[in-house]
Amino acid sequence: MSDKGITESVLLYIEKNSDQELTLEKIAGALNYSKYYLARTFKNQTGMTLHKYIQGRRLREAAGKLEETAQPIVEIALEAGYGSQQAFTQAFRRAYGYTPQEYRRRNRFGSGQSGMEMRAAA
Repeated sequence: MSDKGITESVLLYIEKNSDQELTLEKIAGALNYSKYYLARTFKNQTGMTLHKYIQGRRLREAAGKLEETAQPIVEIALEAGYGSQQAFTQAFRRAYGYTPQEYRRRNRFGSGQSGMEMRAAA
């Protein structure tokens, strides 16, 4: 399989299993690749580590929940794979430039700017 095909397989696996704990070891095992080869191939194809991709994907999903639901932030944090609301808040602020609470207030139910526009304006 080509490097592009491997990366596509990884992305598909992540999409199908996004509700589970996703680790390099687990993904590599499921796809029958060495974790070192898989990590190197994914980074070469996407420009980011597998961990950063998964983290970014989960933060984007969390941002959507903040905009579209009234679900408590702590629940969103746990669903996104963070052990605490504090860890989630720190990661979210690094990615979006706002705390989850600030983001929700500015983007409630689709009003306001998108996360990328907010980041650019900051």
